[in-house]
Amino acid sequence: MRGLLALFVACGLLSVVVPQQVLAHPADPTQGGTGGRIIKVTSLAKDGPGSLAEALAAKGPRIIVFEVGGAIDLERSGLSITEPFVTIAGQTAPSPGITILRGGIDVKTHDVKMQHLRVITGADGQAKRSGWEADAFSTVSAARVVIENCTFIWAIDENMSASGPRFTGETVEEWRKGTSRDIVFRLNLAAEGLADSSHPKGEHSKGSLIHDNATGIVFDRNIWAHHVERSPLVKGGAHVLMVNNLIYNPGHRAVHYNLMDLEWAGHTPVTGQITSVGNVMRGGNDTDPDLPFLMLGGVGDLAWYGKDDRAVDRHGNPLPMFGRYGETAAKLVVSETPLASLDGYDIMPSGDVETTLLATAGARPWDRGSEEIRVLFFIAEGRGDIIDDESEVGGYPVIKATTAPFDAKDWNLGTMTPRSGLYPAQKPGAQEHLSPRDRAMRGAAR
Repeated sequence: MRGLLALFVACGLLSVVVPQQVLAHPADPTQGGTGGRIIKVTSLAKDGPGSLAEALAAKGPRIIVFEVGGAIDLERSGLSITEPFVTIAGQTAPSPGITILRGGIDVKTHDVKMQHLRVITGADGQAKRSGWEADAFSTVSAARVVIENCTFIWAIDENMSASGPRFTGETVEEWRKGTSRDIVFRLNLAAEGLADSSHPKGEHSKGSLIHDNATGIVFDRNIWAHHVERSPLVKGGAHVLMVNNLIYNPGHRAVHYNLMDLEWAGHTPVTGQITSVGNVMRGGNDTDPDLPFLMLGGVGDLAWYGKDDRAVDRHGNPLPMFGRYGETAAKLVVSETPLASLDGYDIMPSGDVETTLLATAGARPWDRGSEEIRVLFFIAEGRGDIIDDESEVGGYPVIKATTAPFDAKDWNLGTMTPRSGLYPAQKPGAQEHLSPRDRAMRGAAR
């Protein structure tokens, strides 16, 4: 136990420092519901009065805050965000924060900001290939969305994706307007997509899917851990920026691009774009030998700009940067300059990525949940595996419900940071709900 605690402290996994990344980012496409009315979530029920579902369905600019902490059990259903101009401020919840169980979230509108939520999907006892195939999080034809400091675990399909129809209209511009665009994923933890589970297609441990013709998609300082592939998969004609992400223990593919002829039949291929700066791929127990950082498939070309990316196996030996799958006509077109704007991004050297992200990525770095602690600890130790079912790692966590009033005077409503510098879980007595073991671990870490 002493060694475990020492590693937590060294890696910052139990840090109580207020994370500055929650402040508005200069490159973000939206501020969500900033300036709107405050709606308080007072119930952990999956719907009904005082629920998160009711707050999401409300109209007009709004900031959703929480006077409850604990688990919202969706019972194998989903939450859909269809009303725009909303900020979901999970950081306002009392410890242990808000965890969504047995379901996922879809964003189907514009101007959404979501912060500091956990989504733990899982198979929930469903038979293999039986049809339960939930994403933990996805945008569907959405625009101007920022998802930051969230945790997505045990998805049956992708853990965090940007999706929508492939072709809407007659021109490339119309296609791009019809699908997801201007989506930012920042400081999220996406882990342990379930492999041989209830998805009807069979193996489906997937990190992120960026659908055909999606543009303005940004991955900034995220962690993908323990997926067979799609960390991320960029489909035909999509435009993606990747800055300072960590990919740990990918199975058969890490980053890959594929414009599939079977899906584009009758349409002229459109060149995709990826700008990749300061990203790290580290192999683990399930990683194929000599796995490249980027693999190219399909029939469409990919324009690529890369700088200071690194890829190593589980022993720290270099891995190749490029490879391909399938005998296809796709070409890698290397650019001398970035294909997306890097303005506003504080880019760190790739050598600093792992240590920094272990301390700052995922929901509520000052108030980690048990699954986050386990996943992040295993990354630091070079441990962990791709799994088929949540039962392999202990099953769904038991999360106690808590309550605490929200007082707007205690918060900077423009940034949803506490005026005192302390989040609710950091105040004396705020974590009395913790088990003796968890309380001892966190106390020792301080």
